[in-house]
Amino acid sequence: MEQGLPLPQRTQGSRRYRDEVRTFSTMTRSLLLLSDWLAEQDVQLVVMEATADYWKPVFYLLEERFEVWLVNARDIKRVPGRKTDVSDARWIAQVAQHGLVSPSFVPPPRIRRLRDLTRQRTNLVRERSRALNRLEKVLEDAGIKTSLVLTKTLSMSSRAMIEALIAGERDPVVLADLAVGKARSKITDLREALTGRFEDHHAFLTSQALAHIDSIDAQIAAFDQRIDAETVPLRRQHDLLVTVPGVSTRLAQVLIAETGADMTRFSTAAALASWSGVAPGNNQSGGRSYSVTTTHGNVWLKGALGDAAAAAARTKGTYLNAHYQRLIRRMGKKRALVAVMHKIIIAAWHMLTNDTNYQDLGPSHWQQHPQQVKRRQQRLIAELSALGVDTSGFTPA
Repeated sequence: MEQGLPLPQRTQGSRRYRDEVRTFSTMTRSLLLLSDWLAEQDVQLVVMEATADYWKPVFYLLEERFEVWLVNARDIKRVPGRKTDVSDARWIAQVAQHGLVSPSFVPPPRIRRLRDLTRQRTNLVRERSRALNRLEKVLEDAGIKTSLVLTKTLSMSSRAMIEALIAGERDPVVLADLAVGKARSKITDLREALTGRFEDHHAFLTSQALAHIDSIDAQIAAFDQRIDAETVPLRRQHDLLVTVPGVSTRLAQVLIAETGADMTRFSTAAALASWSGVAPGNNQSGGRSYSVTTTHGNVWLKGALGDAAAAAARTKGTYLNAHYQRLIRRMGKKRALVAVMHKIIIAAWHMLTNDTNYQDLGPSHWQQHPQQVKRRQQRLIAELSALGVDTSGFTPA
């Protein structure tokens, strides 16, 4: 790792800066030497480039003694002639000295711990989905079609049937009779679905898949317990976020972990939306604006917002559902969902900033909006004119 001080012959106010380069490894002992050297040089600000996770040990150690900025790599892209670590260090120091970069958001240690927990839990949930898919493939290979009859691959009824298959039971009548609850109304279909070629080979693969899924479930439960404990001091922010349609307890915890729940970090709601990756970028040339995709943003937060938006779009009688239905006709499902994600994060910024619950505008908000009413009146007048009706006496209100 190369550490550089600002370029020589540069002054800021009455202070002159000099250029000195030293090389340090990323071992903790060497990083401590780096910290001592920076202190001896009376360094006030340390700026580093975000590269995967390699910046973390350096940042966490130096933040105890210095103001440390983590800057986005795209803001300090390499220019011709600056391909070495030394030249990159000098360039970063120079652009920081002239105020050409701004620091990225790095949450405090408590939020970082919560973020580690929520991200690992998300990984476990994804791994469980993959394990369920592998189990489904084994059952499909054996000709067991319970997924076509039952809603879940591992519901209480299907779990009992799979365990019976592993234990050696092959009679579809006996297996179908293990159904409970609403599944008992589907016994005839279940008998047909359970008629297959389930062999000892499939029993071994299925038993291992079930054990793997159970292991993941136990890990998820342990993470849930730890995350709940970490969010106790942030209970107020959590309670505010869950009032938003589509935002569950787990999704609220992810929103808190990724944003830090401190909205002073983001100057405006639009700044938070852009950082989250649910705001369109800018692409304007010659006075014309062109279609653009959303910004890259925080992928973990964007994923949670996507789940929340999908749930909100199915929530009947809400503003978010009406907003989704209004946009889906001309934008398509994916873009309409992104628009709902944008609405959710904007609402979250205002709620956490003003410490207030979510206020639903209602499903008829857009229909009653003055601008929308005027547009509808104009459209209806145009339709009447097309039908030959004299509309000279009609004017929009």
